Amino acid sequence: MIKYLFIFTSFFLLQGDVIEELSWHEDYKLTWDDFKGQPNLDTDAVAVTASGITFSYSVKKSETKIHGFQTLVKAFFYPEHSWCKSNLVDEHVLGHEQLHFDITELHARIFRQKIVQLKPHIDIAKSLQNLHENIETELKSTQNAYDSESNYSIDTVGQQKWQLDIAKRLKTLERYKSKD
Repeated sequence: MIKYLFIFTSFFLLQGDVIEELSWHEDYKLTWDDFKGQPNLDTDAVAVTASGITFSYSVKKSETKIHGFQTLVKAFFYPEHSWCKSNLVDEHVLGHEQLHFDITELHARIFRQKIVQLKPHIDIAKSLQNLHENIETELKSTQNAYDSESNYSIDTVGQQKWQLDIAKRLKTLERYKSKD
């Protein structure tokens, strides 16, 4: 007897809405037209990028043995939850927001790399869930460090440092990039 377990997690899917999403792709760069959400006028922020990693997996098992597993990891941008104050933004700020999306893709690649290293075992579902939680924690921490160290794009030297570092790390993990 073979059983299949399927889990799908996404921050926005928990809200029950159908969410427009853009998959990360190396040949596509965000434009201000992608930012369709209502700006928050109660904050000093001039733009917000909502992006995240979706993750699903299936486990093929019998009563006593795990026979294998498959996963799907995607980096997405959510236009309806991303916004900008159009009178205050420019191409420099757009570059900052693009890098937030690139950082999401970087962590999707790290996640895929770690998944490839896993071997099927009886608690594979728990291992995958724990790995997902750890990646989400790392992603949030990296996003916060990026904003802090670039002073939300105001520190152009800090911004450039992050752009070079993320580009280098994406290149290093190129074989784990998102596929169409």
